[in-house]
Amino acid sequence: MAEWQNGFFALPCGVDFAGEFVAGFLERMAGQPPEAIARVTIYANSGRTRSALQEAFDRHGPLLLPQLRVVTDLGAGPAAAQGPLAAPLARRLQLARLIDGLLAARPDLAAGHSVPALARSLADLMTEMQTEGRGAGALEAIDTGDHAGHWQNALAFLQIAARFHLTGAPVDRAARQRIAAEAARNDWSEGRDLPEAPVIVAGSTGSHGATRLFMRAVAALPNGAVVLPGFDRDQPQPVWDGLEAAEDHPQSRYAPLIGAMGHPRPWTDRPAAAPGRNALVSLALRPAPVTDQWIAEGPHLPDLAAATEGLTLIEADQPGQEAEAIALVMRDAAERQQPVTLIAADGNLIRRVVAALDRWHLRADDSAGRPVSLTAQGLLLRQIAGLFGEPLTIDRLLILLKHPLTASGSATVETREARLQARELELHLRARGPVFPDGAALRDWGARGDGARKLWADWLAGILDRFAHFATDRSPRPLPDRLADLRAMAEALAGGPGGDAEASELWRRKPGQMARAVLDHLAGHAAEGPDMGPGDFASLLMDELQAQTAHDDMAFHPLLKIRGPREARIVADGLVILSGLNEGGWPRALTPDPWLSRQMRRQAGLTSPERLIGLAAHDFQQGMGAARVVLTRARRDAEAETIPSRWLNRLTNLLSGLSVTGGPQALAAMRARGAGWLDMAQALARPEVPVDPAPRPSPIPPAPPFRELPVTDVSLLIRDPYAVYAKRVLGLRPLNPLRPEPNAALRGQTLHAIVERLLKSNPSADTPPERLRAEFLRITAEVLANEVPWPAARVFWQARIEGIADQIVVDELARLAEGRPQVIERRGAIGVPGMEFRLTARPDRIDLLHDGQVMIYDYKSGKPPSDVQIQSFDKQLILEAAMARWGGFDALGPVDVAGIRYIQLGGEGRTHERAYSPQMETENWAGFIRLIAAYLTGGTGFTARRAPEKALHAGDYDHLARFGEWSLADPARPGKVGDHG
Repeated sequence: MAEWQNGFFALPCGVDFAGEFVAGFLERMAGQPPEAIARVTIYANSGRTRSALQEAFDRHGPLLLPQLRVVTDLGAGPAAAQGPLAAPLARRLQLARLIDGLLAARPDLAAGHSVPALARSLADLMTEMQTEGRGAGALEAIDTGDHAGHWQNALAFLQIAARFHLTGAPVDRAARQRIAAEAARNDWSEGRDLPEAPVIVAGSTGSHGATRLFMRAVAALPNGAVVLPGFDRDQPQPVWDGLEAAEDHPQSRYAPLIGAMGHPRPWTDRPAAAPGRNALVSLALRPAPVTDQWIAEGPHLPDLAAATEGLTLIEADQPGQEAEAIALVMRDAAERQQPVTLIAADGNLIRRVVAALDRWHLRADDSAGRPVSLTAQGLLLRQIAGLFGEPLTIDRLLILLKHPLTASGSATVETREARLQARELELHLRARGPVFPDGAALRDWGARGDGARKLWADWLAGILDRFAHFATDRSPRPLPDRLADLRAMAEALAGGPGGDAEASELWRRKPGQMARAVLDHLAGHAAEGPDMGPGDFASLLMDELQAQTAHDDMAFHPLLKIRGPREARIVADGLVILSGLNEGGWPRALTPDPWLSRQMRRQAGLTSPERLIGLAAHDFQQGMGAARVVLTRARRDAEAETIPSRWLNRLTNLLSGLSVTGGPQALAAMRARGAGWLDMAQALARPEVPVDPAPRPSPIPPAPPFRELPVTDVSLLIRDPYAVYAKRVLGLRPLNPLRPEPNAALRGQTLHAIVERLLKSNPSADTPPERLRAEFLRITAEVLANEVPWPAARVFWQARIEGIADQIVVDELARLAEGRPQVIERRGAIGVPGMEFRLTARPDRIDLLHDGQVMIYDYKSGKPPSDVQIQSFDKQLILEAAMARWGGFDALGPVDVAGIRYIQLGGEGRTHERAYSPQMETENWAGFIRLIAAYLTGGTGFTARRAPEKALHAGDYDHLARFGEWSLADPARPGKVGDHG
């Protein structure tokens, strides 16, 4: 049997930990019979390390393998005799029930936090207390005298939760692991139950108390060994002496072990891949304050040019550019037949890189896989859960209908037909509504179509009837009931008309099987949880789906790998890319602890939050030890400028200050190498052939381009002729938004409908003001109830109208004393002599005055146009006056015009009179004739944004005119379009 003397070992940063560990292990087992290896037990720090160790053993050819386990499986040993383990989900739900009771009594304690999120954070705290060997009594030692009332209340509840969770038989894996570690320490230290075969702990940093306890017990065995990963031998002893308190340092987890067992010996003689760089990184990451150490020790570092020769620094402007550069680096490595590993903590960056690699049909081996929450099944379940307690809007309905799993099990409607019906329904709902679709609206739409439409619409109407019930379900309900509703709705949607879920794609393949397993697991323990409202239920579902990952069964490139930061210690040879090196990315921002402050954690004997920063720093330090390393970051994200990761910041600052050893030159070379990749990424995004910007369009269609124009489009013809061309010549109309909102346009339409109904009720000048006001408000309430489905908007608009009702009534009675409304929203038209063209209008109101003249009114929900605007472009009322004079309205015949006025249905509700005279009318009519003749005869092109009132005004057809490639300062380029014969 091999000798294990002073069983405390380590491997340096930058070596293939799994490969070197196996090499050292087999060297120690040389000369032993094959079965001796099989008796050895190796505890790896994680399942990924265990797999890497097994692969490393396989590379050495046929042999009996040792017993490979994970150190967190310690509780499966003798401690397992105390009964079965409790499911973590069940324990979280039990804590959620406690939290729910607390919030019912004190809702102010956790404003803005969901019960499932609080339960998860509390479960994590309980797990930490178990691994650190801290019982419920540890909380009694906390002095809250100097803390705010919030912390005192939180601690009082925490003590109750700890007594519930931490006392009694150990049913949690963390508690079993701690018990097993303590038993091993006690028994082995007294010579009881000593293992006959070697026991080794490999790859663990001892970040948890139970693991650290077990590692010390193993190292003390005659045939035991502990092998640390990424050990920094460049740190002097004075740094080690004070390192235990610096929890954000990468080596701080090793300080307690070194204090108890001394410095570890090398496991093998294999040197680090880049020893000079390891020394540089070691100095850069020293605990603060470090400036004096940099000054004293920096000049003694190895040659910085050689140490940084394998380093490349990519500083992109934004994340998309960073991902493109990373993809190019990975593609280059694949072409050179060299392995490359991307280490990333940011899932969004990983998805960008994967998408960029897909350009060349390259697929990397992503160890993280895809969270089930992002699979088709997970997205469908999340979208349905998000509808509980919410009204069903058009956009959310279409998200469900266009989901690839919807109607995938239908026996009567093909998937293609279902997609066609969804498209037709979208156009109908966008054009005609209702804003909140329901079963009745779907049945009415289906009845006006063929048999396939009716079948599909009836099926969908049944589902919407059920959604209508869920929309009002905002109160807490039993968790099993909510799960049953979610599953039933998902299966109904996936089944489709005449189908069922089992025939659909909902539960098929690996993502579907995992999604179903998540729901089954939730259902199995749902009785443990509290009643939940829709928001808490959606949060719980998201947590459970996010915790599971699905790996696509697709072939990937053998040289391209994507790994998480914790896997940096088992990265094999080749190029390593450390990406997303920004604060908040890597390292991630610390999540505030809602239960214990820093001081309270320290008093309870728990670690500080900075421990997570230290673990991330150790991952970074190990990745930096590879032979070739590419460091990447983006200077901006979607919101603001970013801050470089503290480790990258220290490294660049240290290099910048070591001018005597060529640090600035080494840093400049690193950035120059990174700039080369950025230049290639930019060249890749640049078209091979230069594309000239589009000119400012001014199309001239065949004459006449149209034979009719509404008077409301005349101002558009003056300001943006191209919009009239797109609208009237090409026949293009913008689609209504997927989610209608109570905007200014709807408000204007609603107000017009109100006053139209008021006038058609035939009020007179003798109507008492109070009666007219009551009728006005009654009509307002009815119209708002019928036309505005948003309760908040109805209340707000009703209040605004009530505020101006008195002014409206006073002015209306004055108008009725002058004459009677003769034209109310009725269409009129007038031909233009010498042209096959008609100008049309639909005036809001024209009153016939007692003297035989007419007064032309227009209702405005906003600010009415000024005289200057009317003179420049807003010609609607002045042209309606000309139409009235020439007999354009059948109800009037040719009449004289007394004036034009605007009735403001907002602001103070006043009536605004504008300048008018027959001469002004004649001049404007003549100007209109010249304007329309120029366009009808083809003498003038329809220039885009010819004279916009505001430079920032956005038109419906700006994208069609490719505005942005040209500016208002560019001249228009008239050109004939279409068949001019």
